[in-house]
Amino acid sequence: MIIKIANLSLGEHYFDFLEKVEDIQLNEPFIGKISTKVSLNKLSDQIIADVNSKLLAEFECDRCTCKFESTITSNYKMVYLMKNNESESDDINVTFINRDADKISLDNDVREFAILAIPMKKLCKEDCKGLCPRCGVDLNFEKCNCKKEEINPVWLPLIENKDKLNNKKRNR
Repeated sequence: MIIKIANLSLGEHYFDFLEKVEDIQLNEPFIGKISTKVSLNKLSDQIIADVNSKLLAEFECDRCTCKFESTITSNYKMVYLMKNNESESDDINVTFINRDADKISLDNDVREFAILAIPMKKLCKEDCKGLCPRCGVDLNFEKCNCKKEEINPVWLPLIENKDKLNNKKRNR
């Protein structure tokens, strides 16, 4: 994903890219192609890129362990500041480029922000019931026949306090 900026006029420009995830060195859990739309605003000494990417990923549900596919969306803004020499920035959304640069490669940024867009909790569906901790039955498809465990009497005062606190929160 390279944008030639050398002869690009000042103002807004739009670019669409469709590439295989392997072409930008993305591997598992990503599959298929990545669609990236870029809105680029070129000013005299900076370029502001608004980048939106969509790609497909294959995950294993954290609750029921079934495999599922999910669309990952990554949106970010990047500011390219033109200087006489390239230097580093502490800000993840600011990149310094040489004034003589004739192109910008988005591959590294698109890859990094796609990885950051992977959800912490991967669920096949929002209301996934998961697996029974005793027998391992997938509770999304069948009911388990495990006996309900009796509560140790040592914990009863703590459970009562928890119930009182929950009732107070509901009554507010």
